[in-house]
Amino acid sequence: MALNGTNGNRDHRKPWIMNAFAMTAPGHLAPGLWRHPLQEKQTLAHWVELAKTLDEAKFHGLFSPMCWGPGNKWPALKSAAQIPILDVSLMVSAMAQATKGLSFGVTASTTYEDPCTLARRYSTLDHITDGRVGWNIVTSDLQSAADSYGLEVQIEHDERYRMAAEFLKVTYSLWEQS
Repeated sequence: MALNGTNGNRDHRKPWIMNAFAMTAPGHLAPGLWRHPLQEKQTLAHWVELAKTLDEAKFHGLFSPMCWGPGNKWPALKSAAQIPILDVSLMVSAMAQATKGLSFGVTASTTYEDPCTLARRYSTLDHITDGRVGWNIVTSDLQSAADSYGLEVQIEHDERYRMAAEFLKVTYSLWEQS
């Protein structure tokens, strides 16, 4: 254990847990980044290389957020901010195969997903990654998400959370029976 400073006390700090944050879109918070000549293409090879680099650097996880619609769709479309966004859950198996210890945080919406399909997809990811996948549960509050799914108005907050509770109940029961 290392000494801490000049007072001779032992250093009892816990080791850091490092996680990376990367969105599978041409630009996340840097609109227009897709036009930069050094911008990496949104390919599976790019994401596998990123995962390998993070794993070699001893990062604990890679979190890749998803959105089911941008905050303001017309400026987002023009600048490629969060559009188009790839479904990282389809790339996790390749990234996990190329790494030893890196975990993956994958976002899924309880408002716009189906619990049976999600339970099977995440169960598969859990098995093929040896338990290195986590579910970032969201209820998708943006109007543009509702637009993407053909709704004229976004489902109210309390109703989305009631739906989420039911979604989780169904999903957990499917997992417990598998």
